[in-house]
Amino acid sequence: MTGSKEKLEEILKDLARRRDEIALKLHLGKAEAKEEWEKLEKKWQAAKSQSKTLAGVVGESAQNVASALELTLGELKKGYERVKKMLK
Repeated sequence: MTGSKEKLEEILKDLARRRDEIALKLHLGKAEAKEEWEKLEKKWQAAKSQSKTLAGVVGESAQNVASALELTLGELKKGYERVKKMLK
């Protein structure tokens, strides 16, 4: 579980960096990109909440939370890539 937790923390850090880069460019972006961004922001908040939940659970519950978080993080990564392309 420790390796999985470290992996998730690394993914969260990477996504936070991507998120910050995109946020800086969004004020110049298209309406479509802004709409996508708003959807991603909801997922980002859910992911942060899930990561906090993960710290407080153990065993099978922790694995379930970690699996759900990994799916959310994957969706966020793809979404951030879409928004980034829209802003080019």
